[in-house]
Amino acid sequence: MKTIGLLSDTHGSIPKQVYTFFEEVDIILHAGDIGSTDAYEELKHFKPLVAVYGNIDGYELYSQIKKIETINIEETKIIMTHIGGYPKHYEKHIKEFLKIEKPKIFISGHSHILKVIYDTELNLLHINPGAAGKYGFHNVCTMIRFNVEYGKPKDLEVLEYAK
Repeated sequence: MKTIGLLSDTHGSIPKQVYTFFEEVDIILHAGDIGSTDAYEELKHFKPLVAVYGNIDGYELYSQIKKIETINIEETKIIMTHIGGYPKHYEKHIKEFLKIEKPKIFISGHSHILKVIYDTELNLLHINPGAAGKYGFHNVCTMIRFNVEYGKPKDLEVLEYAK
């Protein structure tokens, strides 16, 4: 079993809650709009990190990380991108990609709205961790922690805190 910490839309500042909520995670996944190479490096030095770039990330991040990542953890295929939509509202190219790749979990950010939705059509769990940073239209910041074991996500927890 592996424990995953998931966040998105930090917009250049890593909240102090990361260090307690993700203290016991094995890996951090960041679903884009990291906001700065400093924020990226800070997370990377705290825990193993897989990140994708978002629409506000500049060339420095584009040159280090990908737009779409495919991660395999504990027999669980995870696909992550920043702008991907959600069940019944996927970006067109993403839905076709998901049909071909058949992940167990699809992660996207961008909306600043926390969503956890099971997609019965594509047989996957969609997760949008909301926004963890202090910039944006959201009033409540969120991040997620969950386990994966033998191809299945479980024990999902959400942390909410004031912006």
